[in-house]
Amino acid sequence: MKISTLKKVIATALVITSAPGLAGKADTQLETLMDSYWDKHLKSSPMMASYMGDSTYSDRLDDLSEKGFAERTANLDIAIAKLKKISVKKLSDENRVNFEVFEWVVNNERKTLDYDWRSITFNSVMGWQTIFAQLAGMTTFNSEEDYHAYLKRLQAFGAFAEQNMALMQKGIEVGYVQPCETLNGYEASISGFIAATPEQSLFYAPFTRIPASYGDDVIRELQTKGKQLVNDVVNPAYQRYNTFFTETYKPACRNTIGLSEIPKGRELYDHFVRYYTTMDTDADTVHALGLSEIKRIRAQMEAIMTEVGFEGDLKAFFAHLRTDPQFYPKTEEEFLAKAASLAKRIDGKLPEYFSYLPRNPYGIKPVPAHIAPKAAAGYYQGGAADGTRAGVYFLNTYNLKSRPLYTLAALTLHEGVPGHHQQISIAGELDSLPTFRRSYYFHAYGEGWGLYSEYLGEEMGIYDTAYDRFGRMIFEVWRAVRLVVDSGMHAKGWSRQQAIDFMADNSALSMHDITSEVDRYITYPGQALAYKHGELKIRELRGKAEQALGKNFSLREFHTVVLKSGAVPLSVLEGIVERWITEQKKA
Repeated sequence: MKISTLKKVIATALVITSAPGLAGKADTQLETLMDSYWDKHLKSSPMMASYMGDSTYSDRLDDLSEKGFAERTANLDIAIAKLKKISVKKLSDENRVNFEVFEWVVNNERKTLDYDWRSITFNSVMGWQTIFAQLAGMTTFNSEEDYHAYLKRLQAFGAFAEQNMALMQKGIEVGYVQPCETLNGYEASISGFIAATPEQSLFYAPFTRIPASYGDDVIRELQTKGKQLVNDVVNPAYQRYNTFFTETYKPACRNTIGLSEIPKGRELYDHFVRYYTTMDTDADTVHALGLSEIKRIRAQMEAIMTEVGFEGDLKAFFAHLRTDPQFYPKTEEEFLAKAASLAKRIDGKLPEYFSYLPRNPYGIKPVPAHIAPKAAAGYYQGGAADGTRAGVYFLNTYNLKSRPLYTLAALTLHEGVPGHHQQISIAGELDSLPTFRRSYYFHAYGEGWGLYSEYLGEEMGIYDTAYDRFGRMIFEVWRAVRLVVDSGMHAKGWSRQQAIDFMADNSALSMHDITSEVDRYITYPGQALAYKHGELKIRELRGKAEQALGKNFSLREFHTVVLKSGAVPLSVLEGIVERWITEQKKA
């Protein structure tokens, strides 16, 4: 799919409609700049393009060389310079929103490049080796050309692996390495991709599904080449990485955990705090917000504990929930079936709460075994914007004794609908938005919407029992606890054990989940701050709209306003909702 360079406007009632007529010079300048930047960005990141369903560069992998880095930096610098020359006052109302969003993107992405963070090529959630494997599983094959493009991508993997290891080596030299305490067992996420034979490799799997209509000669040729590349390029590259990781990188790990302990690390963490929250805030403010939210949520949890008749304090109730077998699935099939049943129940409720729903469906799959031990309880993989690939809600079925049933409703609301699948799919369908706005992910908006969706599940009647409602509270307090432990470890000198103990005292998550989560916050600093900030802002804006509009407030239309804005920084979302409120008052 060739990325369009046609002029685009936001086709929603979020902003005051401009007077009809041709776009002015400022509008044309902005639209051309946004398209030019995004086209160059996708060309420099073919893997991102493929993830979005754009097959233009599906025969390539990202260029992580110094030349490639310089080109990405120049693309941002050029965009920032040209943006300053555009007169905001002369833009249409729609393009003023686009300007705000684009300005935030290019300036914040450029700021990240001022540090050596690109030397950190993995965290406990994902790494370049798992992203490549995920991408292979997402690739769609509709023609013989698609198979040949995939073969070229497999061929390129050897060089891609070397570039990643070179970046990691540079990280060792400049002090940008992951902490020792988080690396135990990480080798499994590398060695798990090394197949005993090419036929057993997940990278060969597409060649087992070649349509018979291609003919025996073509099928034989593609399969032969596929086996050869898996055997001679892919497997050896993973083996080299496994050796490099175990013999070079892991011995060079750092003994501290806080980002503040590495060169320019505190400055970088302050940037990440603003980047992931999309707010002008700081670590101390985030820490205090977390403590305040924990206090509020604990009071609600204690009320539910009293409701179910538990005798003891909250800590004892947490222990009861972690250890009583009645709260845990006995088989993977039971767990997946329960999630599927919940998903369909939620589907049936959506029209009552949303006036606009996405076209693309989603499925449910278990988290792949080789990454499951360190993966989250669940996560979402987006579908293709053109509808050729459905979204996927991945549910972690590893160690079922750590996967409580009472949190499954909240998890499904967050990862499926009305959470990530609904939000991301709608954004991808908004053809009237500039191309970059259909796919760029603002963490505070996206994760805030996911957490808000858990809250909305109460109104939708999805939580059947008091334990299910407590499960939602567990998830909400978990996001509040993140604010404290993330800022605590990266800005206040907390130890890993201190973070684990704090989470154990303030949530009923299993100890396996707690240790996995703490390692996530250590290796992925700042990202976990997004959830609570986004959810609180969406709830604040809903409350403002309800108060201002009274009986004329429509929850269905409020949700459409939020979702059809596309992903935006929270400050931009606030302006969109406030303009909508003004328009509703005039109606």
